[in-house]
Amino acid sequence: MALGTPATVALDSLGIVFTTHPYDHHSTATEFGLEAASELGIEPERVFKTLMVAVDDHLVVAVVPVSGKLDLKALAAAVHGKKALMADPHLAQRRTGYVVGGISPIGQKTAHRTVIDETAELFDTVLVSGGKRGFDIELSPGDLVRATGATISAIARGSLSQ
Repeated sequence: MALGTPATVALDSLGIVFTTHPYDHHSTATEFGLEAASELGIEPERVFKTLMVAVDDHLVVAVVPVSGKLDLKALAAAVHGKKALMADPHLAQRRTGYVVGGISPIGQKTAHRTVIDETAELFDTVLVSGGKRGFDIELSPGDLVRATGATISAIARGSLSQ
């Protein structure tokens, strides 16, 4: 294992097979997921970003393709909530133990309810952040669900689901 992060440690402890994909992160990049797809030469529909969202009074992790956008109303409905807003980045960092741009849905400091966009199931493997900028993990959608306790739902717009 090239880089040890809480995400890789969690996957190892669960016996989940994954492939690491380190890449050169550019300090000027702000679209971290699109940067990963470009640097790794992988179609953006297979690279998923991790977003922290406040749904009513709870933080929820949304995992959506970098080629699309999160549908906040769909996420709220998926977790039987009423109102969803993007979480404060500082709160997201404190609750996950990861920095923005490197937040992994796996191995977070505090467990959160997680919802993965249904388009993940279209692929044999998907990529998510490995827990730091410039480091992605590739694994099967089923293993991602297992590692996060996630549910699958249509929560993205502008991706393959639309």
